[in-house]
Amino acid sequence: MISLGVDMKASIVLGSNRRHISQYIGLGLLAFTGTMMFTTSSMAGGGGSASASFQPIENSQAVLVGLGILLGVYALIITEIVHRTLAAAVGGLLAIIALGFYSEQAFTLGEATTLIDWETIGLLLGMMVMVGILSHTGLFEWFAVQAYKRSGGSVWTLVVILCSVTAVLSAFLDNVTTMLLLTPVTIQLAKVLDLKPIPLLISEVLFSNIGGAATMIGDPPNIMIGSGLSAAAIEKAGYPSLVSAGVNFNDFIIEMAPGILMTVVPSFMFLKWFYAEEFSGSRIRDIAELESKYGIKDAAMLKVSGTILFLVVVNFFLHPITHIAVSWIALVGAVVMLLATDRHELEAPLEHVEWSTLLFFAGLFVLIGALGFLGVITFIGDNVTKGIAMFGTDAEGDVIRLAAAVLIILWVSAIASAFIDNIPYTATMIPVVMQIAYDLNIDLGPMIWALAFGACLGGNGTLIGASANVVTAGMAEEAGYPISFNEFFKAGFPIMILTTTIVSFYMILVYVVGADGGATAWKLVCIGVALFGIIWQVARGRSKGKSFADSLVDNDAEEFMDAVDNLVELVARHVPGRSDSEE
Repeated sequence: MISLGVDMKASIVLGSNRRHISQYIGLGLLAFTGTMMFTTSSMAGGGGSASASFQPIENSQAVLVGLGILLGVYALIITEIVHRTLAAAVGGLLAIIALGFYSEQAFTLGEATTLIDWETIGLLLGMMVMVGILSHTGLFEWFAVQAYKRSGGSVWTLVVILCSVTAVLSAFLDNVTTMLLLTPVTIQLAKVLDLKPIPLLISEVLFSNIGGAATMIGDPPNIMIGSGLSAAAIEKAGYPSLVSAGVNFNDFIIEMAPGILMTVVPSFMFLKWFYAEEFSGSRIRDIAELESKYGIKDAAMLKVSGTILFLVVVNFFLHPITHIAVSWIALVGAVVMLLATDRHELEAPLEHVEWSTLLFFAGLFVLIGALGFLGVITFIGDNVTKGIAMFGTDAEGDVIRLAAAVLIILWVSAIASAFIDNIPYTATMIPVVMQIAYDLNIDLGPMIWALAFGACLGGNGTLIGASANVVTAGMAEEAGYPISFNEFFKAGFPIMILTTTIVSFYMILVYVVGADGGATAWKLVCIGVALFGIIWQVARGRSKGKSFADSLVDNDAEEFMDAVDNLVELVARHVPGRSDSEE
């Protein structure tokens, strides 16, 4: 019996054609999420429609109760009295109870789940699974060692490389899972190089939010905006006249990337100034030892999983042509990667899935959906609309009103996202921007990008502003390096103000000045100015014998101050009537 068991186990390990249970679980995972997506779609479309059971309530008391629930959930999230996932779950439950009370109906669990955006859940789940599998290949550790190798031992060069890699990975993966993978690697690298890990981690997470803002899948708010403000979602929300402003995957890169590119060098310059002591000097270590310890662990798995991930990203870009939902692309890629790489266990590839984050999203969607039927979203939209309408309602005031709408939504989103958490804020504002565009006859497109820029960049403002911040802080605390709210705030809030200010100029040029057909030209101008600035900055620094990283943040502040001091001293020496004692 024992021999038979050993033989059976050996046959499986050696490559039996029999399917392992993990493969069936993986297929079941896809089937469940896909079924929920189709069920939600069909139920919303009619015929036994669960969502049809939810009817808008016109009751001022219901609005006040809904606002109380919303503010209560925000307070729980900010104060961290309970875990934010539990706060969202409690808020969703209370909102459903309130909705049932004022509508005098009893809602089933199935009806409540129709309020969940399964497109967002599916996309996040698929990406988390794929990145979890990639983590076991040693790819990310290899990146860290290569970063140190290319830095030549310079601490600042290492920071620039790590932040750049983080930004790029966050743009094409999810910034939450990117930081989930890079945080332990960064802590280990900091220990090896005898560096303070907290400044490194804060810098990385700031750039993860900046880089994640450039694409639809890089930051949770963008995922939600891409799903909630697509053409189909806008039509479903009851605004057929705004359908043409619906966004897709490629729109995010075209509209967001130029503005993000303009913020890169100023952000690096601020970090170099703020962490001048921590990011100075060099560290010399045995590269051969680092490579042997942190090299690629499974080259065969890396080739397979890397190829699958590449095909997934390609299909993201082809979404406007194929019209395949990005959630399906991510889920199919995850299941194919599970089938191709992990035949004998499911725990390892799923250990990086942030189930609490997914549950947080689910509870949040139920909360916001129920508040919409309670009239809270309409109430908020009406007040924001009144604020924007103050800047004019006639045809002559269209440009001023558009500029006001863009700047108000951008800055309110940035400040609110910093102190509330950009996920619940974005969920709240998605229906609001549609209402504003419809009521005031303002182009919806610029307001979508104002919301996206504000929510993503505003997430850098505080430690609780973005999911990536929270995940990084939690892992750092477990490793013995707690990041305090104030420590993050001192670096993150100025970065948020700086980047939002730069984006404000970008949006005014592109969407206000270029509103009559000149948007593309202004985008090209902004890209050209940003690239020219980077090239000129680096060339000036290299002419002084500095490295690329040092050249990137090169400035003449010290030279200028020395010149001013010399000038003042020279003038003072020649002031008539100046005594030797004064000198």
